[in-house]
This record gives sequence, C-alpha cells and structure tokens, in this order.
Amino acid sequence: MPRKRKGANCSSSCLTKNHSTYGECIRAKGLQLSPAVNDNYGTRQKQWDRDLDHYEKAVNDGLSPTGTQRWQVDQAIKEADSG
Repeated sequence: MPRKRKGANCSSSCLTKNHSTYGECIRAKGLQLSPAVNDNYGTRQKQWDRDLDHYEKAVNDGLSPTGTQRWQVDQAIKEADSG
C-alpha cells in the first residue's frame, strides 16, 4: 500500500504537518493518554491494595499496626509474635 504524502495523516492541531502516519504525529506530540501505561499507576495501585488487605487482616486478627504500609503491619505482627 503506498504511503500518502507527508502531513496528509496528521491531526488537525499538528503544527508541522510533516508526519508520514497519524501514529507518528500523535507520538511526536508526546501525549500521555493513559496514566496506567505512562507512570506505572496500575502497579502502585495494586501494591497499595495489597498493603491495605494485609492491614485489614492484621486488624481483624486483633492487632493495631501503626500504619497501613506493609512494613508497619509486619512490625506489628512481629511484636505480637514475640510478646
């Protein structure tokens, strides 16, 4: 399939109109369309959810962690086991 002339596939707001494909044009703008792809939001969210689940289990077991982060919950579990 032959390519169209440069700029024919650019978005309407493209300033240079010199891209061979629409994808090239969009990539040149440096848009961040999905935070999950661009800044590992999904990974951080999953870690936070795991930490909160761990905290909830500790509280349900009768412990009182100083915070919701994993290390704080683990510290409360360790203190309960040793004392």
